Amino acid sequence: MQIWPAIDVRGGRCVRLRQGDYQRETEYGKSLVEMAERWIDKGAKRLHLVDLDGAKDGTTANYKAIAEVVVFANRRGVQCELGGGIRSEETIRLALGMGLTRLVVGTLALKNPEWFEEMCQKFPNKLVLGIDAKGGMVATDGWLEASSTPAVDLAKRYEGLPIAALVYTDVATDGMMKGPNIPEALAMASATSIPVVASGGVSTVDDVKRLAEAGLPACIIGRALYEGAIDLEDALAFERPEDNPKQGN
Repeated sequence: MQIWPAIDVRGGRCVRLRQGDYQRETEYGKSLVEMAERWIDKGAKRLHLVDLDGAKDGTTANYKAIAEVVVFANRRGVQCELGGGIRSEETIRLALGMGLTRLVVGTLALKNPEWFEEMCQKFPNKLVLGIDAKGGMVATDGWLEASSTPAVDLAKRYEGLPIAALVYTDVATDGMMKGPNIPEALAMASATSIPVVASGGVSTVDDVKRLAEAGLPACIIGRALYEGAIDLEDALAFERPEDNPKQGN
């Protein structure tokens, strides 16, 4: 299982939200680069970056701060992916030009599927389908809007495209420290051949173990790392030797 420590960015700061609520924010004092260094020093081979401002309004105001993290991580041989506000080809080119390994696209994958299909063909295996779900339905625009599209249906639409992975986030569990929604993650994994990355609610090393035993290929860990509920080194024990970041998987 691949382990992706999360670094969420808002206003150039490292923060965490609960259930995607911008009014329920916790700020962590270290700079973004210092936080990246913390996880890399503990053995992280990859980092999951989230531009919360971009997710909310589509801006790229955090890109200078994010680029500093990516440059630092790449020098250490660590790959980075970015989600939040990836809504144009120009933004894709800008973000990949920073040295990011892959980009997570959520909102436009739902709202403009033809565009997303075109981008997947233009940037093969560089895009990740991001599906955030509330009650099994896709949530968009930084989780501020709920749709009437079942999450599984959206995943099935993109079968066969050169997509790097699918990040599946259960909004109800995200940042709540109550464990991941494994049944929904497995339902998603069984509905598509795209590798599913479980996100939301991973709170203990036992959660990581259960996800690994369930056969999920990767998970993202956020708040539990920041509050000391999970020691990253313990979680990384579930990574396979073949999980080589140079492969971009």
